[in-house]
Amino acid sequence: MNLWVIFLTGLTVGGLTCLAVQGGLLASVIAAREEDTTSNTRRHALYATGVFLVSKFIAYVVLGFILGAFGGVLNISGSIQTYMQLAAGLYMIAVALNLLNIHPIFRYVIIQPPRFLTRLVRSQSKSKDIFAPAILGAMTIFIPCGTTLAMEALAISSANAFVGASIMIAFILGTVPLFFGVGFVTSILGDAFRSKFLKLAAVAVIYLGITSVNGSLIALGSPLTLQSIAENFPITLGSGDGNTQTTAFVTTQNSEIVITARGYSPNYIKVKRGLPVTLTLRSKDAFSCASAFRIPSLGISKNLQPNGVETISFTPQKTGKIPFSCSMGMYRGVIEVI
Repeated sequence: MNLWVIFLTGLTVGGLTCLAVQGGLLASVIAAREEDTTSNTRRHALYATGVFLVSKFIAYVVLGFILGAFGGVLNISGSIQTYMQLAAGLYMIAVALNLLNIHPIFRYVIIQPPRFLTRLVRSQSKSKDIFAPAILGAMTIFIPCGTTLAMEALAISSANAFVGASIMIAFILGTVPLFFGVGFVTSILGDAFRSKFLKLAAVAVIYLGITSVNGSLIALGSPLTLQSIAENFPITLGSGDGNTQTTAFVTTQNSEIVITARGYSPNYIKVKRGLPVTLTLRSKDAFSCASAFRIPSLGISKNLQPNGVETISFTPQKTGKIPFSCSMGMYRGVIEVI
């Protein structure tokens, strides 16, 4: 999972879309508190904004942890988890297309919260109580913007409490700068600027969505992925994915794959057709989706502990390449049968 891309999404389009939904509530809290004070209104605005953001951050981290754990507790099968990721990726792309105003139909993908929750949150925004910004910050989980909903779907599809929390941490931290300036620069963000910036920022969401969809296709063993297209394209295309670098391994039927939070080593193995193959999977601090080892074409699925050892055995019956990957298709490798 590329947390930097998620952070960038929060920093750009996520911040703006969430600001459109929740920024007005924060502004009203600041205004309500300023009515009760006659000195240093900037300090009071900073206080309200800071408390709002800290409370919101804590609430979303807890939410991400619960959503990730929820997926894990359900013991979602590898294929269902991957389909959830596919749906989350498609939803991200639809949200971005709505931001770009490609077609009115994409407006319908934005899920609206129940009206009674919206009224409850808005009524709290009018409070002048010193704790109002904190309460409001926590309650914003009930009125998420479309991009936040996409992140929450991604957290569920991770089926891991810590990964789910990490996704929300990266995203919410990205939204902080725009929210922190809501009491000072809201007037600067005119409609013309916002419209132009949204078009540029939506590209980050499209990239994240395409990456998620492509990863799910890899995990499902689809013959149509960005990598397969690149391999069959007549011109060699470069890739910025560090995980695509392969390390040729000696031909052997017994291989050990070291699994870390950054992927698999080696990620290219050669074996002989018709002979039993044994893979020893040794995980070392594998706190990522790499610990969910999948060989889609063979129907093999192993969920490893962050530190542990598991073995997989099979007998390849035909020559060719057998891809393996994590449950999200982000980390991958190849077993070549000769």
